[in-house]
Amino acid sequence: MLAVSTYAQAASAVTMHGPAFLIPVLHRRLGFTLAEAGLVAAAPTVGVMATLVLWGIVVDRRGERFALLAGLVGTTLADLVAVVLQHHVVALALALGVAGAFAASTNSASGRVVVGWFPPQRRGLTMGIRQMAQPVGVGIAAIGIAVLADRHGVGAALVLPTVLAAAAVVAVLLVVLDPPRPDRHVAQAPNPYRDDRFLVRIHAVSVLLVVPQFVVWTYALVWLVQDRGWSAAAAGTTVALAQIVGAFSRIGVGQLSDVVGGRVRPLRWVTIAAVVSMLLLGATAALGWWVAVVVMVVATGVTVADNGLSFTAVAERAGPFWSGRALGLQNTAQFLGAAAVPPLAGLLVSGAGFGWTFALAALFPLLALPLVPVRDEGPLA
Repeated sequence: MLAVSTYAQAASAVTMHGPAFLIPVLHRRLGFTLAEAGLVAAAPTVGVMATLVLWGIVVDRRGERFALLAGLVGTTLADLVAVVLQHHVVALALALGVAGAFAASTNSASGRVVVGWFPPQRRGLTMGIRQMAQPVGVGIAAIGIAVLADRHGVGAALVLPTVLAAAAVVAVLLVVLDPPRPDRHVAQAPNPYRDDRFLVRIHAVSVLLVVPQFVVWTYALVWLVQDRGWSAAAAGTTVALAQIVGAFSRIGVGQLSDVVGGRVRPLRWVTIAAVVSMLLLGATAALGWWVAVVVMVVATGVTVADNGLSFTAVAERAGPFWSGRALGLQNTAQFLGAAAVPPLAGLLVSGAGFGWTFALAALFPLLALPLVPVRDEGPLA
């Protein structure tokens, strides 16, 4: 169950984040500015953002298995349309947006499968494993999509997410079952947002922390290729290795949260580390030091480490009848911030360079620090 949920999320992550690795081809061969290429890369994120809450409602009312199957089938078909429309940029962006809208189903549904089937004292670790799907998916995209686009064009690169999504449909159909939950009607479940501001503060922290994450995700490859003169294959491999580091960082902080008996204290520690790592990346990149590549790998691991903690905290506080919607709101807020990062960061890179862009991204986790609700977290449940 955990393995298939993780794979489904990873396959969706390739669809959601893979177009960012088309940026060098769009910029160099098709003549797009970085801001324009960033808009194309952001298309799946916009689709995800528009449908996350709706998928959360589907999960709460129809179950995790139904949401996963419906979303992954739609993702496969939309990705296939994107392959066919590879020569039409506007149509391609629209198809990628629709693919992202269907891929959003996995965000709430696969997480709910893990939360529902594992006890509280193991959820940090298991959710960390599930959350590693996103950086693993980005790593697959960094190698697969970047190299395929460079050597064979955009259409060939988009075959990869199509095949992965189709395989996820089969895996979910064969393995995933809805987890047990109390026999209680949705309408009778109390609204967790009325009790306190814990969930709202977690949402706000998550939005701020997603900015440095997406700055690194979107522009690390471009920085290595354009600023440091690396080949697409070498840069893609390095970014993929960085994503593997990110995957294991999520597992590590998840296990740490089980050990300390809470999700929020480790979340604060990760927030502090994000400030430090982004400042170091900005400084070393601006100075042109070789160690900047190492710092980029570390920053990639740090900036993705918070996702599993916040996701688990939201699911546990919201409960089985509201967690689909709460997770939908959580991810919608994150993707709303993420959708703005590629074009705005592209403008900043064009005007100020990569070093300043990386360094300024540190302001967002700095703003998040006082919002982390350390004192409001209750016992694990």
